[in-house]
Amino acid sequence: MPKRTRFTTWRPLATAATAALLATLLTPVAAQAAPSGSEPVHSYEDAIREAVWVDTGLDGDRDGMTDRVAVDIVRPRETAQQGRRVPVIMDASPYYSCCGRGNESQKKTYDAQGRVAQMPLSYDNYFVPRGYAFVGVDLAGTNRSDGCVDVGGRSDIQSAKAVVDWLNGRAKAYTSRTGTTRARAGWTNGRTGMIGKSWDGTIANGVAATGVKGLKTIVPISAISSWYDYYFQQGAPLYDSGPEWLSDYVDSPDARAKCAAVQQKLVDGAPRTGDWTPLWSERDYVKAARKVKASVFLIHGMQDLNVRMKHVGPWWDALAKNGVERKIWLSQTGHVDPFDFRRGAWVETLHRWFDHELMGIDNGIDREPMADIERAPGQWDTSRVWPPSGTRAATLRPDRGTQAGVGTLGLHRGHGTEAFTDDPKLSETDWAAQIDKPTPEKAGFVTRPLTRDLRMSGSSEVTVTATPSTPTAHLSAVLVDLGPATIRDYTDAGEGITTLTNRTCWGASTPADSSCFKETKAKTADVDYTVVSRGWADLGNHASDHKGSPLTPGKRYTITLDLAATDHVVPKGHRLALIVAGTDQGLIDPPADKPKLTLDLSRTSARVPFAGGAAAFARATTGAATATPDATSLDGVREPRTNHRVPEASQ
Repeated sequence: MPKRTRFTTWRPLATAATAALLATLLTPVAAQAAPSGSEPVHSYEDAIREAVWVDTGLDGDRDGMTDRVAVDIVRPRETAQQGRRVPVIMDASPYYSCCGRGNESQKKTYDAQGRVAQMPLSYDNYFVPRGYAFVGVDLAGTNRSDGCVDVGGRSDIQSAKAVVDWLNGRAKAYTSRTGTTRARAGWTNGRTGMIGKSWDGTIANGVAATGVKGLKTIVPISAISSWYDYYFQQGAPLYDSGPEWLSDYVDSPDARAKCAAVQQKLVDGAPRTGDWTPLWSERDYVKAARKVKASVFLIHGMQDLNVRMKHVGPWWDALAKNGVERKIWLSQTGHVDPFDFRRGAWVETLHRWFDHELMGIDNGIDREPMADIERAPGQWDTSRVWPPSGTRAATLRPDRGTQAGVGTLGLHRGHGTEAFTDDPKLSETDWAAQIDKPTPEKAGFVTRPLTRDLRMSGSSEVTVTATPSTPTAHLSAVLVDLGPATIRDYTDAGEGITTLTNRTCWGASTPADSSCFKETKAKTADVDYTVVSRGWADLGNHASDHKGSPLTPGKRYTITLDLAATDHVVPKGHRLALIVAGTDQGLIDPPADKPKLTLDLSRTSARVPFAGGAAAFARATTGAATATPDATSLDGVREPRTNHRVPEASQ
């Protein structure tokens, strides 16, 4: 067996993981010397296209037969003829027939023999000529698969895990949905990488969390790590529906006719109280991160208000704790695929990642910076590790200012109180726009203008001590960069991109499956402020993140809100603001009441990770006093779009 090498140790959140085996798939010419990368030497037009149905071992639709999931395969004909086994890139999705994949909402199409003619996206076009097989899996209950969609639960995850098992000789598959003729995967070496955006990437996270053998890497894009955090945060409801709506949205007609029992389980197991239930435990992949053996290349938009950045921080930290090899890209976009915000660099990097992880090619990607961060539209920085070495949390404290509701933010303990009244019609953009004005619906606290750049990197938390006037109350906390900037317009319909009419091609094509996709460009906005991190909670969850209780009006409660991870540089001359308010319109649902909340500033604080820690914050906020800014309204992006209910695969 070839010698295994060890990756560079990446601090502060990762330990080293071992490199892939040396390539088992080399062309005769490439075998003479160490290859720099796989080349498109195989015919895409002549590729083998076939379908098999893998037995999941479950009977989700309760028809008395174990469910089979449809697996569409595109693989090189030449390697099959030569008896050489190839690695697999796999995308398991509920979207292949109901909704479409990618920016152009492509669906699978089939020829007269039932073989896939068009596989959505460019993965097969690009990688099959380079010696990979591409596998598109219909999740149970969707398209041509049996079973029921259970929204991230056992059925969803087993749909894809069973395919990895089959690719490694541990599960059964058949040449038809109901037949008895077995199909075997003798054409693959079993080395599998999973990829996908949104729900697809979520399945990759979930399968990796099973520790299944043969899964060597995952590339989750804008993916969920815990389904509770998709619907709630610390008891605060993020959407006006539960997972049963989502299941019905993607179920095939056959599944809708058979899956009423599964639907009812989703209703019963996900009460709108926001309490944690066993249903959410089953769908929490973070707690199972210790089982992950696959490397992880994670991509997420820092302004994704659909699958929010809350899904990045805990998952990343858990992977780091367990020594998983990791790489990360963080963009300024919303829920957008990297193919549509950084196309050329993305295709090149993904190619090198799969070559390294699945073919064992020593191309150096494991020795390059761990993180790529978008600082301005199309402008990227790298960090050797993420968060960067020397990042430490500073405890920032709000204090009263010269006007009610317009306070200061610094390192010294505050005094007195501030009060606000929940107005469910207003959002974070309304609060930030009026940051220098006393308004009744928010309490704002602002640093003096910075004398040097200040980098935030990682997850923050805000501890609030508040006295409510009603038995129910929701809280929001946001961190805001106050200063002019040109940013991606993440609340626009394209969530930071504009789709053009011209196309570029990425791989080979056939008449039925083109590799040419519409180009995009950044959709930008000139703003006076940027919301950089958010968090929400039901104050009734003050004693437990997992269970709420009614409040006693007039009684003081303390709760710590988890804010989403970010990586943002507040430039010299800008100010950093903390805003505490009630309902963030469009992002959380309002409580039953409209409470007035009084904050005890001596017991309220924010812990924010800065490169250089509290000392860096102190240096950046030390300087001559400046005049109080004019109390004018600031311009930002439009208010967040209301209630995304689908972790969609396209904009």
